[in-house]
Amino acid sequence: MTTSGTTPELGVAMIGHAFMGAAHSQAWRVAPRFFDLPARPVMSVLAGRDPDRTRAAAERLGWAEAVTDWKSVLDRDDVHVVDICTPGDTHAEIAIAALDAGKHVLCEKPMANTVDEAVAMAEAAARAAQRGVRAMVGFSYRRVPALGLARDLVAQGRLGRIHHVRAQYLQDWIVDPAAPLSWRLDKDKAGSGALGDIGAHIVDAAQFILGDTISEVMGTLVTFVPERPLATSHSGLSGTASEETGPVTVDDAALFLARFGSGALGSFEATRFANGRKNALRIEVNGSAGSLAFDFEDMNVLEFFDGTEDPAVSGFRRILVTEPQHPYVGAWWPAGHGLGYEHAFTHQAVDLVRAIAAGVDPAPTFADGLQVQRVLAAVEDSAASRTWQQV
Repeated sequence: MTTSGTTPELGVAMIGHAFMGAAHSQAWRVAPRFFDLPARPVMSVLAGRDPDRTRAAAERLGWAEAVTDWKSVLDRDDVHVVDICTPGDTHAEIAIAALDAGKHVLCEKPMANTVDEAVAMAEAAARAAQRGVRAMVGFSYRRVPALGLARDLVAQGRLGRIHHVRAQYLQDWIVDPAAPLSWRLDKDKAGSGALGDIGAHIVDAAQFILGDTISEVMGTLVTFVPERPLATSHSGLSGTASEETGPVTVDDAALFLARFGSGALGSFEATRFANGRKNALRIEVNGSAGSLAFDFEDMNVLEFFDGTEDPAVSGFRRILVTEPQHPYVGAWWPAGHGLGYEHAFTHQAVDLVRAIAAGVDPAPTFADGLQVQRVLAAVEDSAASRTWQQV
């Protein structure tokens, strides 16, 4: 960190500027304006492959400078954090190089494309931590206030012993077989399909809420549309199709059962073929003393059932998670004025800045990211072998 006036500055370099790059840029812009931070993030430089597009993105998103060689940011004294928003096939190389260069790292999920890559990244993060350099994986949904409240309720014992976890992540953006190929449908770039892209989120969210990890899985993977038109351009999750076609090399949907270390039973579903579901990340947890349920399409609400109440008047309680005592909410609007998708990324930036300033590892760490990667790999192994697999 460098010092400007009384507040230290934390220079940020972001690699990549598409969908996630826009979300992360919003976070870095907004975080110091709503939260009292021990250091002020400065959006120093944006790195991308195409010079014209990168310059345009830097101007649009608020970055001071644009470069086309991500390695050039590692030698800069005005860069303290490297924020990785690129496809998964580049995560390991960038993250390890940045950590070895003494830069703190925020890496989008899934952390890597393979367990071996994730192991190397976790080892680099452990080495870096000995020098006070921090690394965090961008599982942004755990920063949604309602999921933070869910974790608090479980930790307080309000649900008792956990029996069941049901988690779904349902989207429909490639249900049309004419939707063009993107890097997310290429195993070499993405590692996996729905399993890693959105399934990783519900794995992390479930483990976060329970404070427990998945120990065993049995799953299946399906590709519904094996060939698609090649894309001539991309914008967010959509694109423009050409006349040529190419193979889809990832799963379109993933289903798996899971056992947690505590003995809880889990079921997980991730699909981008749930027609009519736009971003339905759903979790229900059932325990001996109560239950809770969440759906991101109604993200400011947590449903809670207190099983200790009189059955004559008991039922699920709809909690509007917008009170100042709820996680993160006190920095925002008056009660009842809901938050949105982008706020989770702001909270992510806030937590990273605070951890760096405090000299502690931010959560989720690269070790946490590695554990999620092991779950994803075990699901793939299970789908291939049709057997239960240890994580």
